[in-house]
Amino acid sequence: MKFFQDITFAHPSLLWLLMVIPLLVTFYIFKHNDSVADVSIPLPWRTGNIPKTNNYKNYLRHVLFALRMLVVGLLIVIIARPQSQLNYKNITSEGIDIIIALDISGSMLSKDFNPNRIEAAKKVAGSFIDSRPADKIGLVIFSSQGFTQCPLTTDHAVVKNLFAQVHTGMIADGTAIGEGLATAVARIKDDPAKSKVIILLTDGVNNTGSVPPLTAAEIAKVFEVRVYTIGVGTTGKAMSPVAQLPDGTLQYALTDVEIDEALLKQIATETGGQYFRATDNESLNKIYKEIDKMEKSKLEEKDYSDHPEEFLPFAIAAAILLALEILLRNTILKTVP
Repeated sequence: MKFFQDITFAHPSLLWLLMVIPLLVTFYIFKHNDSVADVSIPLPWRTGNIPKTNNYKNYLRHVLFALRMLVVGLLIVIIARPQSQLNYKNITSEGIDIIIALDISGSMLSKDFNPNRIEAAKKVAGSFIDSRPADKIGLVIFSSQGFTQCPLTTDHAVVKNLFAQVHTGMIADGTAIGEGLATAVARIKDDPAKSKVIILLTDGVNNTGSVPPLTAAEIAKVFEVRVYTIGVGTTGKAMSPVAQLPDGTLQYALTDVEIDEALLKQIATETGGQYFRATDNESLNKIYKEIDKMEKSKLEEKDYSDHPEEFLPFAIAAAILLALEILLRNTILKTVP
């Protein structure tokens, strides 16, 4: 049984006292070997001895001694202090606060990603969120201005649901990188987490907004927020929306991909982050995996052991056996003087 496999003793040397039991058994055997002797009774009509009587009581009387020896053995085990050993780990995690700042300007519908930049970004971000169970994650979207789509939360199902609802046109068109970054910093700066990260993803050049991108970067630096910037777009030209027809259909044409990489690199450098360039779905997925490796939540494991006393089962067994021995001695095995 597993219970006995896990048992240790606080004073194992006392178990040597169990060697007394075989000695007592040997002494008992020799002492009682001839306990039922032939009885010589002179009778006028018969000479000789009456043979030994072998009724069941002659055998049961040895049970009393056996019970007594079991009780003695259990008492020795009890004074040796049987204990079980419990080992367990206390695992604490220190999560990271992460805000994903996503550009939702019209150019994010460009088809150099499958099916387009914004849908590819949403899909990869969803996988990234699934890989961060210990972290609080939030979502900021921006085009002509910044907007908090989801504040920091550990309820990742809510984050992913709100991510799924993101689309271009939610905010007036434009690319206000500074506004998006400043909004994300405002959402993350006061959180008590020791590690704060913003992943800023855009496919263009800052062309609107009241907050200069480098000013937003300086604010992030003051609050010790690392910013990882991702420039999204193929090199050269891409099929991008250039007009919307009366029926709502978008008209596409090959246009130059313009990403202010110098600005994104400077933002990342100033805040202790890193700049990445994603040119297709696969490279974007690799970038998120790289960030996932660099920003690992802190896990702390402490090993503990405990030694609860386990004498109670042995004490109960000893009490039951002692009570049985007393009961038998005073009932069916009672000796009449």
